[in-house]
Amino acid sequence: MDNAVYVDGRRTANPVSLEETCETARERGGLAWVDLYWPEPGEIHAVAEEFSLHRLAVEDAVNAHQRSKIEQYDDVLFVVLHPARLVREGPGPAVAEFGEVHAFVGPDFVVTIRRAQTPDLTAMRTQLEGDPELLRHGPAAILTTLLDQVVNTYRAVIADLRSDIDEIEDKLFSRDPEVSLRIYDASREVLALQRATHPVVDILRMLHDAGDGDDPRHDGRYVELQRNLRNVLDHALRHKEAADSFRSLLANALNVHTTLVTQEQNEEMRRMSEQGLQQDEQVKKISAWAAILFAPTMVGTIYGMNFTHMPEIDWVFGYPLALGAMVAAGGVFWGIFKRVGWL
Repeated sequence: MDNAVYVDGRRTANPVSLEETCETARERGGLAWVDLYWPEPGEIHAVAEEFSLHRLAVEDAVNAHQRSKIEQYDDVLFVVLHPARLVREGPGPAVAEFGEVHAFVGPDFVVTIRRAQTPDLTAMRTQLEGDPELLRHGPAAILTTLLDQVVNTYRAVIADLRSDIDEIEDKLFSRDPEVSLRIYDASREVLALQRATHPVVDILRMLHDAGDGDDPRHDGRYVELQRNLRNVLDHALRHKEAADSFRSLLANALNVHTTLVTQEQNEEMRRMSEQGLQQDEQVKKISAWAAILFAPTMVGTIYGMNFTHMPEIDWVFGYPLALGAMVAAGGVFWGIFKRVGWL
């Protein structure tokens, strides 16, 4: 937990407890910023009690795993963001990992809850402390900078996805069996990126439109913040459009890959069918010759039984007649099979 109290854009106290943080901020009319990193539920409830945070927002912060959103409870904004980072494990491609950051933004306090490696809010705090003119705008400056930091985390993920998609397109026509798996993995990361970037655009638009109102408190005071918001919104829109285009490219790549695989399967089926037809022709020929040879075999078998008393066995024309019967039967079968195309 990192507590600090800011007055007129400058850090004036480093309280050691939540009670001291709130008391010091109220006494000096300053801004309290409490940053929690992977806190326990008890720590969140203690902060909620000290700053009178709404129970529904606190419940979301405790349970985590919330969608990106912005909600208003009285005069406190509750913002949920999902920053990203690339994680490399082994020789394979990097994988996008999405964390979760919650922010309670009140009139004179900011509570940030991080369940993510990025962005580094300690570095962000140092950056803001180096720009008192910006930090003088209070909680709005912290929220704007936080949004900018979160949106910036998407750059590396988009660059890595663009490289992966280029490799997928290069291998698309190579019949590489791993292409479909690469497309699936990239599509899953793109979907996660869309779930993170799309709501951020809506959040930034809402904050920007709220700052463009006719409220006299906005006259001149938030001009720089509005410029910063517009800049962050432009970046978020580009990231959103990139994620949408990646999804379209991957969908087209999957369709092309599926078509190629189907064509290859059809070609294989055609080859198998041709082989089957060739085998059928061979079976027909073998069957035809087996039938042709059946009649001579039958006649020869009958007269080869060597019984003592058999018709024609002592007849002088018996042998020529048996041979003639064999040849005639074979010729008849040959003519039949030739006519039906088996020979």
